[in-house]
Amino acid sequence: MTTTLIRNAAAIMTGGGANEPARAAGPDIRIEGTRIQAVGALAAMPGEAIVDATDCVVYPAWVNTHHHLFQALLKGDPAGINASLTPWLAATPYRYRARFDEKRFRLAARIGMIELVRSGCTTIADHNYVYYPDMPFDSSAILFEEAQKLGVRFVLLRGGATRTRQLEAGLPTAMRPESIDAFMSDLQRLASSFHDASPHSMRRVVAAPTTVLFSISPAEMRSIAGEARRLGLRLHSHLSETVNYQDSAQAMHRLTPVEFCREHGWLGEDVWYAHLVKLDASEIDLLAATGTGIAHCPQSNGRLGSGIAPVRELADAGVPVSIGVDGAASNEAADMISEVHMAWLAQRARRGMAAQPEYRGGRFEGGADAASVEEVVHWGTAGGARVLGLKGVGRIEVGAQADIAVYRLDDPRYFGLHDVAIGPVVSGGRPELAALFCAGQCIVRNDVLPDVDLGALRREAAREVRAMIAEVA
Repeated sequence: MTTTLIRNAAAIMTGGGANEPARAAGPDIRIEGTRIQAVGALAAMPGEAIVDATDCVVYPAWVNTHHHLFQALLKGDPAGINASLTPWLAATPYRYRARFDEKRFRLAARIGMIELVRSGCTTIADHNYVYYPDMPFDSSAILFEEAQKLGVRFVLLRGGATRTRQLEAGLPTAMRPESIDAFMSDLQRLASSFHDASPHSMRRVVAAPTTVLFSISPAEMRSIAGEARRLGLRLHSHLSETVNYQDSAQAMHRLTPVEFCREHGWLGEDVWYAHLVKLDASEIDLLAATGTGIAHCPQSNGRLGSGIAPVRELADAGVPVSIGVDGAASNEAADMISEVHMAWLAQRARRGMAAQPEYRGGRFEGGADAASVEEVVHWGTAGGARVLGLKGVGRIEVGAQADIAVYRLDDPRYFGLHDVAIGPVVSGGRPELAALFCAGQCIVRNDVLPDVDLGALRREAAREVRAMIAEVA
């Protein structure tokens, strides 16, 4: 079997969590087939492929647990750039969604995936909610096709809605809700056609109504949860992104959002939610007790003014933590390096906001102990693999899947680092990829994706954006 030796790395992060080694001495990693065969001081074998990692840092490839890839053509829309969540939904994604035909949807998916891959991400979970009655193209199949072309792991979070909120009323056909029968039928089709339940599969399907509080009825929540579990699928949705979720859950059900989910079978180790910005202490306890996870999306939460999720408190309670970039229409730079950089900073800022002067009873000055780089790397790699149910993914250790990012720190932003291992997280930017492996296959070498013309992609995106702007004018 052909092997590859990643040789002489300056530093190796493992993705390990609490009470696990977060770094490996290396300096070498051997890949055999799809797996990591050895980590240590290794001699090259005859005929072995060599990746020279001198002065490079090695991370497990990132695992993105929440995205909306179709929004890659909706970055920086002036109508929504200063809007909070609900008005932003009306101003940008709902206003433009009907403008996505098959060509535009595929283009947006490709742009979003390439953006992620160039940041060192090889597992992409997309919360796709572009579904409606009599839809003329198969958005699910397109996503799987584009992921296969790039050689990445893809998890379809099959969104959609059987009812709409008032802000969607009067919008075009593409905003019409599906019937519950149509949703269930398509979920069964997707599970049969695409879902691979093996521990380190390249394709997964998840039942993911767009938001359980608004997009489906309580009875439908229970039906979807039951059918998904029968099919061996996980569950995902948006929850508690803003105070509107808290107000709505109280007004409609006299419960907190997390309590509402418990009542209808939507908590458990096979469930994770995007955002969870607004949580009561009792809700954190409930999430922890049931093993329900979070896809933390700090850039979108900041961009929309939603707040900073209490990830420190969630992690301390034992809640599974992962990181997602969310859609580019509320992020503008939907890549994992930007996201983990923000995650590292935001938790420190959140804790620091609670600091009080001593004369008012304060006990600490700032929040720099709220999140370490090693924790953030764990959340963005092994933590993500955990909530997706992908065992053996997101770690650099013998026997793990060879999903590996080899970063060059050649840009001046990384010069002068006393600890080069932390550079990709603390310095941000986009370090070049000497190599990126997914399941042992090198999908990026010397910062180049095979058969990807970035100039042509940029020009095509610009043409489509101009056309969409003209269409909604």
